[in-house]
Amino acid sequence: MPFIDNTNAPRFEIPGVSFASIAAPSRGTEENAVWRTTVAPNTLGLEHHMTREEIILAVTGQGVIHIGSDQYPLTPGDAFAVPAFTNFRLACAGDAPFEAITVLPAGSHAVVAGKPSFQPPWSI
Repeated sequence: MPFIDNTNAPRFEIPGVSFASIAAPSRGTEENAVWRTTVAPNTLGLEHHMTREEIILAVTGQGVIHIGSDQYPLTPGDAFAVPAFTNFRLACAGDAPFEAITVLPAGSHAVVAGKPSFQPPWSI
């Protein structure tokens, strides 16, 4: 894998959540995309699923993965592997932002109910 300078990494925003691309095919990788996800305090992200397994590594703050009625708390150093085609939501459970490093195989798609699948722009 080539060196990837993240001084001016591409950033993307949706309400309550931001994404900073760390490594992706457009930035030199071949098989995986990696990004920093930041969830604003007391925010519950959109329910969605990915077409491939997504790995979320907690870095700072308190996060929660919601899968159906189950909740999985995440504290710094915890990791969660969300299986492909499993609807989930990522939340910040505290008054400080939750940050995570996320890994997804290149070419994966996200699916939000009622919308066409898409490649997250931070993973391309």
